Amino acid sequence: MKPAPLGSAFLVSTAAVVLPTLLLTGGLIVAAILAFGSAGHALLHKRDPRAQFSWGLTCLLLPIAGPLFYWSFGVNRVETRARQWQARGLFSQGRRLEEHQSSAAELRDSHPEMEEPMLTLLQLSRRVTGKPLLTHNKVELLHNGDEAYPAMIRAIEGAKSYVFLMSYIFIGDTAGEKVADALVRAGERGVDVRVLIDAIGGRVGRKPIRKLLEDKKGVRLEHFLPPSLGRRLFLLNLRNHRKILIVDGVKGFTGGINIGSDNVLESAPIHPIQDLHFSMQGPIVHTLEEVFTEDWCFRVGKDTWPKAPPVVAAGQALCRGIKDGPNEDFETLQWIFIGALSCSRTSVRILTPYFIPSRELTSALRAAVLRGVSVQIILPEKSNLPIVDWASSSMLSEMIAFGIEIYRQPSPFSHSKLLVVDDFYLNIGSANLDPRSLQLNFEFNVEVYDPDLAKQLGDHHREILSRSTAVSIESLQQRNLPVRLRDAAAKLLSPYL
Repeated sequence: MKPAPLGSAFLVSTAAVVLPTLLLTGGLIVAAILAFGSAGHALLHKRDPRAQFSWGLTCLLLPIAGPLFYWSFGVNRVETRARQWQARGLFSQGRRLEEHQSSAAELRDSHPEMEEPMLTLLQLSRRVTGKPLLTHNKVELLHNGDEAYPAMIRAIEGAKSYVFLMSYIFIGDTAGEKVADALVRAGERGVDVRVLIDAIGGRVGRKPIRKLLEDKKGVRLEHFLPPSLGRRLFLLNLRNHRKILIVDGVKGFTGGINIGSDNVLESAPIHPIQDLHFSMQGPIVHTLEEVFTEDWCFRVGKDTWPKAPPVVAAGQALCRGIKDGPNEDFETLQWIFIGALSCSRTSVRILTPYFIPSRELTSALRAAVLRGVSVQIILPEKSNLPIVDWASSSMLSEMIAFGIEIYRQPSPFSHSKLLVVDDFYLNIGSANLDPRSLQLNFEFNVEVYDPDLAKQLGDHHREILSRSTAVSIESLQQRNLPVRLRDAAAKLLSPYL
C-alpha cells in the first residue's frame, strides 16, 4: 500500500483541527446572537424593570437555555386576527345594544345608592375595557357542580339553534359524560354545537373528552393553541382559562368551574373542589358570545354563525364583560381590580384559590386599609398547587402587618374567585389573583352592580369566614427555617407560577 501524499495528510490534519474550531466559533457566535438578541427583546418589550433585568440576565448567563426559556415562557404576546375583525364589528351579528347601555348620569338617577366613587369606577372600567355597562340583566349564583352542571344540562337540552361551550378543563368522567351526552343529543337534533377546550387543560384527567365528542353529528370540537413544532411551540405557557357556555344567545353561564366530577361534592369525590358559577340572561349574554366567537375564530379562522336572536331584557343587574389575555394592550383585569380597591369605602371581600399579588395590587390593598377599609381575604387551607402555596405564604406577613386580614378556609379545596366591594360591586369569573391569570392566561370576568346579589355573595363570604382560621404573623414566624427558605425560594419564581 502506498503512503498518502504529504499534501493530502497535511490537509486532513489541518481540517481535523480547523473544522472543530470553526464549528465551535460558529456555535459561540450563534449563542451570542441569541443571548444578546433575546436580552435586547426583553429590554424593549418588558414593562417591569425587574422582568427586564431578570430575563436579560438569564439570557446572557445561559446563552442557549436562557433564550429558549425566554421565548417559551417569557414572551406573552399573541396577535389575533379576531381583534381586527372585532374592531370591524364582525362579531356583533347585527344585534343592537345601544338601548341597553347606561351612562353615569342615568345610573346616578336610577341608583341613588351608588356613591360617587362607584361612578368613577364605572368610567375607569369603560375606558380600560372599551365595553359599555349593560342594563337589564339577571345573574344567579350556582354553588359547585352540584348546581351548575344540572342547570347547564337543562339549558343545553332546551337549545333550539346553537350551543357554544368553552372550558379550560373538560374531563370525560361521570359528570363530564352527562354534559357531553347533552351536547351530542343537541347536535343530533340539528343544533349547531361548538366546543372549544384548552389544548393543555384538556389533557387533564384520565378520560379526555375528545373521545366522547369527536366525530359526533352536529358537534364541532376544537382545542385552543395545540402544541406544535412551529412558532406555537413558544406559546405553551399561554392558556385559555375561560369558562363560558351560551345557549341560543339568550342564556349564558360563566365563572370558575371546570367540568369534572371533582366539582360535584354530593358524589364524595376523592379530591373535592368547591367553586362558584353563574347563570346569566340579558344583554350580557351577547358579550359572552362575542368572546367565544373571537376565540373560536382565532383557532379555526373565519366561520359562519347561526342567526342570533334580539337582545331581551331579563332583570335589574348592571353588567360589563371583561376579557383579558396576552393579546390585550395592557393588563385589563389588574387595572380594574386596582380601580375597584381604590374606590372602596367600607369593605373589600376576596375569595381566591391562588394569591400571589403584584406589587401594584399589594399597594392598592394596603392603601385601602390605610383609608379605613376592612379588607378580608380568604384562601384555601391547602390548594392543589403546593409551590403556589409556598410562594403565597412568603408574602403574607407584610400584608398582615398593614392590617389586611388573611384567613384560610378548611377543606375541601376552594377554587372560588370573588371580589365584593362595599357590598355593592362584584367582580366574578375565571381569573385568580396571581401572575398567570393577570398576565399570561386568557381570562373572562364580569363586573356586576346588583345589591341583592352582592348581599348574597357577601353573606357567602361571611359564612366561610366564620369557619376559617385567621393567619397571624406569629404563626408565619413559627415555620421552621427550612420551610421559610423553601417558601422564599418559591417566591422568586412567582412571576412564572
